[in-house]
Amino acid sequence: MPRQPIYAYILVLLFLSPGLVHAAPNGQQLYLQHCAACHGNEGNGGVGVPLALPAFQASVDDQFLVDTVRLGRPGRVMPGFSFLKQQEIHAIVTHIRTWVTATPPEFGKARIKGDIKRGKQLYAQHCTACHGANGEGGHGTGVTFSRPRDLPIIAPSLSNSGFLTAASDQLIKKTLIEGRKGTPMLSAVERGLTEKDVDDVVAFVRSFEDHSIPADHLDFAAEPLTMEYESPFSFDKTIEKVKQAVIGMNFRVIREQKLEEGLVEQGKENPKQVMVYFCNFQLLNEALAVDPRVGLFLPCRVTILEEKGKVKLVAINPKRLSGLFNNNELNKLCEGMYETYTEIMEEATL
Repeated sequence: MPRQPIYAYILVLLFLSPGLVHAAPNGQQLYLQHCAACHGNEGNGGVGVPLALPAFQASVDDQFLVDTVRLGRPGRVMPGFSFLKQQEIHAIVTHIRTWVTATPPEFGKARIKGDIKRGKQLYAQHCTACHGANGEGGHGTGVTFSRPRDLPIIAPSLSNSGFLTAASDQLIKKTLIEGRKGTPMLSAVERGLTEKDVDDVVAFVRSFEDHSIPADHLDFAAEPLTMEYESPFSFDKTIEKVKQAVIGMNFRVIREQKLEEGLVEQGKENPKQVMVYFCNFQLLNEALAVDPRVGLFLPCRVTILEEKGKVKLVAINPKRLSGLFNNNELNKLCEGMYETYTEIMEEATL
């Protein structure tokens, strides 16, 4: 018999061994790439909730985790990862489960029947203090300087569309009955509630679907990356006018620095590119309490440039940056900062 070409054997081998072509996704690598920055390498929390908390894992099923990764929490720091393939999301969930040995629960999608009106009264009495009157959730993130230090987790938004889609009624009921050890979430039994009471609260929480809180969708992509103004004054005069405008807006000038400082050999920086740093410490503390990631573009700064005889003022657009953080509270602060930058730069160029 004639010898078959070697590539024929290779094709058969690949056909019989599809794993050689499409290796199974590595959940640990995917987690480290997409999740660890907020939740910690070992799931101990940070900006995001501690996923390795045994009480958390014991109260959520795999479908809840899958839907949470896919949908995120619109406007609540946790972004959605809808661009990941379904098998990649499942691989991440499988990796998350390696931190706890307990068997995860399984919940169906059956709705719990309860008295919504009575549930609203019980919710107001037992849940509002942490989760908000309208289920808006706690303020800040999981980082200690944006929340009280005795809280390892910020109360989630129960009216968030991502949560309501991911959480089944049975999951909510189990969490209420058992509480969440290691967090301020107490057991409903410890609070003296009956199973009927819990069912009523679950029915009320589910009613949030009729008016769930969406993200404040600003059209971030339409926003320019920078804010730019042309100055009619000389380079040095413009720098002074920027400082005067900053002080007039109740900000403190921190320093003046050449743009290329630290990027090129000392003494070779372009003298016609200068950054003015300024800050309002009350605003800074307020912003950090909402989301510490805002420190990436604080303190505030305006760059003054002279090119081809023209002097320009340039600043990063806070509204464009806000789109990176998926945090409704921060959106409002960034819009306010945009208005402040506008007033400062207009005042400096009048």
